[in-house]
Amino acid sequence: MKRPSLALATLALVLAGCVEGVDENAGGEEIYAAMCARCHGSDLEGGVGNALGSGSALADKPDAYLIASITDGRGRMPAFRSSLTAEQIDRVAAYLREQQAG
Repeated sequence: MKRPSLALATLALVLAGCVEGVDENAGGEEIYAAMCARCHGSDLEGGVGNALGSGSALADKPDAYLIASITDGRGRMPAFRSSLTAEQIDRVAAYLREQQAG
């Protein structure tokens, strides 16, 4: 059996450290800040990931699309089903909708 290279093992550790856990009872804004802002921007302006704020293409998508994207991932976006509960995902989606309406 081959052992993974040191570079591969280091990469796995770095990637594991990129996802912070959040408290089970955290609100949508707190979850967004911990899990989403790194790619989608602290003000939902986008960056590595799509913009999510008011006027973004995703603001017009149905809630089910947004929830499925967070749960299952989409394109380069990873799935969060194993790191967030369904309730946490709902809270993030509600937070995004509040920000988009604002």
